[in-house]
Amino acid sequence: MLTAFIRTVILYLLIMGGLRLMGKRQIGELEPGELALTMMISDLATVPMQDFGIPLLSGIIPILTLLSLSMLLSQISLQNLKLRQLLCGVPTVLIQDGVLQQQAMRRNRYTLDELLEELREQGYFSIEDVRCAVLENSGQLSVLPWNRSQPPTARQLGLQLEEDASLPQVVISDGRLLSENLRSCGLNQQWLSKQLAEHGVQSHQEVFLMTVDADGHVVCVKKEGRP
Repeated sequence: MLTAFIRTVILYLLIMGGLRLMGKRQIGELEPGELALTMMISDLATVPMQDFGIPLLSGIIPILTLLSLSMLLSQISLQNLKLRQLLCGVPTVLIQDGVLQQQAMRRNRYTLDELLEELREQGYFSIEDVRCAVLENSGQLSVLPWNRSQPPTARQLGLQLEEDASLPQVVISDGRLLSENLRSCGLNQQWLSKQLAEHGVQSHQEVFLMTVDADGHVVCVKKEGRP
């Protein structure tokens, strides 16, 4: 049991470290090569986890080889446009000036139902509202509507709106005081004690969430009683 635990932890940490090198991406945003790499690594890791007769290095070495190859190709593709296009592909225009590009859809095996579904998810229920739609390498659909279908902006309406000073900082999270965030806002323990008293709270451990923005606006959410 101890051997299985140790082997599993080692492989898990190795895979997590390798995937972190790929950057913060969701599964739907992975390039084809990255998705293939993820699937191959998961398969390689399961074998030494289940079969103790296989040396651990038999799983580690192929995983490290794949990760090294992926990093090497990524570095080369930064300098070589043709290789980047070969590995990652190029975006495809599916709607151009309101006209469906049927040949492009056939080449990408992208059905009309899939296109309409993606448009609906982005708030467009008619192709007539769309000026341009681009199928990205990640499989996501980027949509540019006609001006008549876009909501008016403050500039178009001639409104002068003040920009928000900054994002609110979390100073208490689930009863834990984030002292670093408190100091970065130029605040201290005395200020916090005053805010807790104003919100009828005796200790920060009774607060589920507290945020403060640059204007000094405080949001305080108390913890709910456990059932």
